[in-house]
Amino acid sequence: MDATHEITNQSTPYSGANLFRNNLPLQDALRLHAPELDSSRLDALGAEAGTAAMQSHARLANSHPPVLHTHDRQGRRIDEVEFHPSYHALLGTALRHGLHGTPWSRGPGGHIERAAAFMLFTEAEPSVLCPVSMSYAVTPALRANPALHAAWGPKLAATAYDERFVPFGQKSAVTMGMGMTEKQGGSDVRSNTTSAEPDGDDDWGRRYRVTGHKWFFSAPMCDAFLVLAQTTNGLSCLFLPRFRRDGSLNAVQIQRLKHKLGNQANASAEVEFRDANAWLVGAEGRGIPQILAMGALTRLDCALGTAGLMRHALAMALHHTTQRHAFGRPLVAQPLMQNVLADLALESEAATALALRLAAAVDRTDHGPDEHEAVMRRLLTPVAKFWICKRGSHFAQEAMECLGGNGYVEAAGEGVMARIYREMPVNSIWEGAGNIMAIDLLRALRGADVAPALERELAPARGAHAAFDRAAAVVLDTVDHGVHEAQARILARDLALVLQAALLHRQAPGPVFEAFCLSRLAATPDVFGLLPAGIDCEALVLRALPAQTA
Repeated sequence: MDATHEITNQSTPYSGANLFRNNLPLQDALRLHAPELDSSRLDALGAEAGTAAMQSHARLANSHPPVLHTHDRQGRRIDEVEFHPSYHALLGTALRHGLHGTPWSRGPGGHIERAAAFMLFTEAEPSVLCPVSMSYAVTPALRANPALHAAWGPKLAATAYDERFVPFGQKSAVTMGMGMTEKQGGSDVRSNTTSAEPDGDDDWGRRYRVTGHKWFFSAPMCDAFLVLAQTTNGLSCLFLPRFRRDGSLNAVQIQRLKHKLGNQANASAEVEFRDANAWLVGAEGRGIPQILAMGALTRLDCALGTAGLMRHALAMALHHTTQRHAFGRPLVAQPLMQNVLADLALESEAATALALRLAAAVDRTDHGPDEHEAVMRRLLTPVAKFWICKRGSHFAQEAMECLGGNGYVEAAGEGVMARIYREMPVNSIWEGAGNIMAIDLLRALRGADVAPALERELAPARGAHAAFDRAAAVVLDTVDHGVHEAQARILARDLALVLQAALLHRQAPGPVFEAFCLSRLAATPDVFGLLPAGIDCEALVLRALPAQTA
């Protein structure tokens, strides 16, 4: 066909960027929380995650979703999920960079470095991070069975990914998942009906035969799972591998894969257990608190993942609007567009600050008792997951709008902005949706140690801005006097905002803190692009610009 016109005024592909070097807010947060950290590993990951090759793997893994094979051609059950090679390439890269169990064997700063790496990898492709996150989060829970921890712990931290579907003893590295929810209960896991009958003891501890189902079984090709089942003494936490110890398949029957809005490269399943072998982790009847030790850490990753997706959506919006012209000048120079981009940059930086602060609390409590950090970890987990994840979908929609129709359209699976938009809700829903986080916040506030810890956390920013002082006073008064459950979401939002402001005061340039206070604390943070007059939008945009775009 003859060309009818020359293609002009279209932005170039956004690839070849070092995602770590481009992210000044992340670097500033690391300087605050881990000033001695050697960032060379993050620099290497940032360079690899921004390559065209990684983008191609992400496109292929999402264009060719997992396929379930329940039986082989002779009729034997195999219950195996087949993935595109690009999925394995992505997962192997994540393990090679230590995004799973490695921080538990590193010294101070390991969890902070891993959190930053998790955000950077999310910009490349988030779907493989479901099994990565669960493999990271399982270690504290698995410690309750020392024999299992000794046997599986080293391979949960190993970085040589092994994609084969073979017994644990034959693999160089393993991943782990979880199974909590059932059809009849959802978040109300106390209504679970899956049962576990005693089946003797061996060197892994007390063994059970598990019968029942799980409505959401995340990443079913993991090598083992923590599941909840009813024992004689109540709901208990059990370790359930995909293979029995004799090398035969365990009785985990995959009924079907979920067809999800996003996260399409990763498999989520419905499963049935038929006398499946499992081993007790912790005490009988204490399954919920035992498995929540895992859930609290995957909630951290929900916040980190959303912050990473925000950053990538922002970078693509900035990359496009600096190259696209309308009405005689670049889109980024148009006052309304500049206001939107500056507001998105502000939101992204605040999300990064809050998510990394939670990771710092995890790091400091993992390396010894720290009363203040223990309280902040308990408080920040529901607050960060609630607010950052709630803002994610709105953020992605606004960033998509910066690209117009080009952001909405997916051509040959290359619509990265559309993938981000579909991905955002999973972090808000997975591991407890908004109401669950708000209720968990109320539980966290019951301790007498919360108000003093919060006072200490906010103290560095007191007196720096009138809007901050007013908002902090309201939050502290609410914490002191309590709040009705129906208003718990309001408190979660307000806590998130004052904590983000306090962090930005400590780690960001003064104009960033000023803009945040004026737009989030002195005004209502609803629609993006409402930054009031007097804020230097151009400076906020320049701070966020990717290097090759600037």
